[in-house]
Amino acid sequence: MASPLLITALAASLILPGPVTTGAGSNVALIAGDCSDAAAQVLAQTGGELLSAQPKGDTCVVTVLVPGKGNARPRKVTVRVPI
Repeated sequence: MASPLLITALAASLILPGPVTTGAGSNVALIAGDCSDAAAQVLAQTGGELLSAQPKGDTCVVTVLVPGKGNARPRKVTVRVPI
């Protein structure tokens, strides 16, 4: 029998909306503030996967996961982009 906590978590996940993409085949999600353009720019430059994009004052702090070369592990890269 499933636990009440598990059932509650499943029900909550069905109610909450998922990420909204900016277009067909796009891997950029809409980000609060003006950071969506900055996130798209960093993704295009690095070829990575978006982890987060947060406005901080007059910059956006964009964190991406960049694939490793060969057998190397992916690395986390944080870039500050002026708004």
